[in-house]
Amino acid sequence: MNGWQKQGAIPGIPARVLVGTVLLTSALTGCGGSPAGQAAPPSKLPGVGKVTTAPDGVQEVTIQTEDDYVFTPNHFTVTPGKVKLTVVNTATQLTHNFRFSPGKGAEEIAANIPLLAPGQRQSIEFTVTKPGTDRFECSFHTQLGQVGTMTVGG
Repeated sequence: MNGWQKQGAIPGIPARVLVGTVLLTSALTGCGGSPAGQAAPPSKLPGVGKVTTAPDGVQEVTIQTEDDYVFTPNHFTVTPGKVKLTVVNTATQLTHNFRFSPGKGAEEIAANIPLLAPGQRQSIEFTVTKPGTDRFECSFHTQLGQVGTMTVGG
């Protein structure tokens, strides 16, 4: 018997099988210590989700999306008037889009972002007039729960 054929520390299991298992486990956990396939927790960009009002009266808000099929935040509130919404895709793999869900809001909002590749950001501007809730989504991933709401206060 050579060294790779000798029995390991567990009776009946060859040493080469034990070494292979240890190496495979190490490779799957990587440097971060979490199993492969688990994404790192999302990191929120500074100012994300905070609604501010520009000197010209336009309300501005930024939301982000990643590889986890969610919008951060998935809810924000504005008042009736002009809104500038910026969506930042901080994903490394997934392409997203953004639209207000047709027929699922206080009013129809046509502004949308048809395609947002990883690392891109894009802004849309629109005016809201009716108080209520408007649902938004990534239409590519609605079945995975990538939806949110914008509330227009009265």
